[in-house]
Amino acid sequence: MTAETRPAALLPSEPLGPAVIAKFFRALGDPTRLRLLEFVLHEEHTVRECVEHVGLAQGRVSSHLACLADCGYVGARREGRYAYYRVADPRVAELVVLARALAADNCAALAACERIDTPTDEAATD
Repeated sequence: MTAETRPAALLPSEPLGPAVIAKFFRALGDPTRLRLLEFVLHEEHTVRECVEHVGLAQGRVSSHLACLADCGYVGARREGRYAYYRVADPRVAELVVLARALAADNCAALAACERIDTPTDEAATD
């Protein structure tokens, strides 16, 4: 079997590969982080604008944005006292659109799944 006919590996072959991929998805597994990610998909926003959008305290929003930045989903541009957040890689937008489509197509199965808790949005509890 040649490299051209061999199926592509879905996960990295290194021992930690699947763990890194799982961490990749855990970073997206929080409703607030997803809302923030969608908010900065098409244009830059300041932390203050992000706070207004999700309705959480500035410290919580900054923590979520830091997580998204640490994982490589968003980048920040500093201008004076302000940081402007934006999606760091255009593939993130594709990922979000694909995730929405897959979730919509599998909505009933996802709603019925009892093995994975449905995370609550922090905005409802803060």
